[in-house]
Amino acid sequence: MDLAPGTEVRVKDDWPETRGPCHIRTPHYVRGRRGRILRRLGAFPNPEDLAFARPAPTRALYHVLFDETALFPDSRQGDDLLVELFEHWLEPA
Repeated sequence: MDLAPGTEVRVKDDWPETRGPCHIRTPHYVRGRRGRILRRLGAFPNPEDLAFARPAPTRALYHVLFDETALFPDSRQGDDLLVELFEHWLEPA
């Protein structure tokens, strides 16, 4: 999957930590939420596998921009939050 800047995405609403030991780089507060691709940062070995010394496939990493008030209602209107997320956590919005 190659996501262009401006593409609307949704972060998967997945909770692998409920299924056993894992290493997750996706913050809880963005799971299931919609954001917009700002830029592709490159491709890197998946840290979720590296943490357990497993073979780590290379995955694209993106800057995803979120409307901060959608995540935190007490935020100031017009503020955004930028999060780095790997492609396997993203799906089309």
